[in-house]
Amino acid sequence: MSGVELDPVIHAPNRLQICALLVVVSELEFRLLKAQLGVSDSVLSKQIKALEEASYIDVIKRTEHGRQRTWLALNRSGRAAFQKHVQALRQIIEPGAQALNQSEG
Repeated sequence: MSGVELDPVIHAPNRLQICALLVVVSELEFRLLKAQLGVSDSVLSKQIKALEEASYIDVIKRTEHGRQRTWLALNRSGRAAFQKHVQALRQIIEPGAQALNQSEG
């Protein structure tokens, strides 16, 4: 499996889940993402910071009903990186999945 490159920023389990959730929506609010992942504010903030530093997500602050809310969006670079990471995972997984299917059939 030479040449398969996983993205170390995306590969961390929480960040992989964040990207997987954000890729199917235009944006998602922090508290909804936190609930989906079942993590604390500090854990989610740390993961968001890593993705933001890699320029994979945009963090948008909005005021709603007098309270500031944080929204997250996977940007073009993040979508491309996630797609490349998923392709690399498929290259790693497919041979084993095919072997499993053959042994079960």
